[in-house]
Amino acid sequence: MKVLHSAPKYASNEGVLDRLSESLSVWLDRTEELHGEIILHAKREAIADVLRLLRDDHDYQQLMEIAGADYPDRLERFEVVYMLLSLTKNHRIMVKCVTDEATPVPSVTGLWPNAGWLEREVFDLYGVVFDGNSDLRRILTDYGFEGHPFRKDFPMTGYHELRYSEDEKRVVYEPVELAQDMRTFDFLSPWEGADYVLPGDEKANDPPPVDDPKVTEKPSDTGAGQAAEEQAEEGTSAVPPDMIEIDVTDEEIAPEPTEDRPDREARKGDVPDTKAATKPEEDDK
Repeated sequence: MKVLHSAPKYASNEGVLDRLSESLSVWLDRTEELHGEIILHAKREAIADVLRLLRDDHDYQQLMEIAGADYPDRLERFEVVYMLLSLTKNHRIMVKCVTDEATPVPSVTGLWPNAGWLEREVFDLYGVVFDGNSDLRRILTDYGFEGHPFRKDFPMTGYHELRYSEDEKRVVYEPVELAQDMRTFDFLSPWEGADYVLPGDEKANDPPPVDDPKVTEKPSDTGAGQAAEEQAEEGTSAVPPDMIEIDVTDEEIAPEPTEDRPDREARKGDVPDTKAATKPEEDDK
């Protein structure tokens, strides 16, 4: 049996932005549709009211995610992003608010219980404080961790490193010590080169003078030409004595036949008559 659902298979944004803007305009700074997403920018102090109305009056029942973003060049550098899902409409929207390092954001744990874990994650990684969260502790980093690793000004290596000490037989925290100084970069194109002299390039930048430089501006400088070709022909025509071929016949180089080494013609297939060679000895007997 096929079960039908009231939610559309493909959700459309048509009319959604106008309807939500009219209903929530008092608590919104602005609205936009970007990359196929409906985005509502809510005032920080009214974020809980906006999310409650979206849940109760506009059927966005589920809080799918709370994420953070850091923009250090802004006065209020942090953005808190709430992602909502409507099961009955099969539609998603995003709600954003901004804050700084000291100003807390109202918690929405009273609307969705799973917001407690999601707010702890944003607090751990960005340092955003949520007013009303009764258990705002770190959730991803370890105990005693310093700083917030998703901030843009947090160093890539961190401030401390974690390792197991064989001497103390336990896990210890120590300040990060780099074996090589790799924290300064000039960000120049490798084709343009740096403005300063790299180690080992002192001689390359100031080569010693040459009295008679070797150049190949003319054909005569390369060694090519008619004289070079004639000299090459003379060199190939003169054959060394050890390379001269001598016409020698087989008779001149063939050794004399002996009893152990018979004649060449005999060795090609004729078997010598050994009985004839031993017959005189038998007659003597």
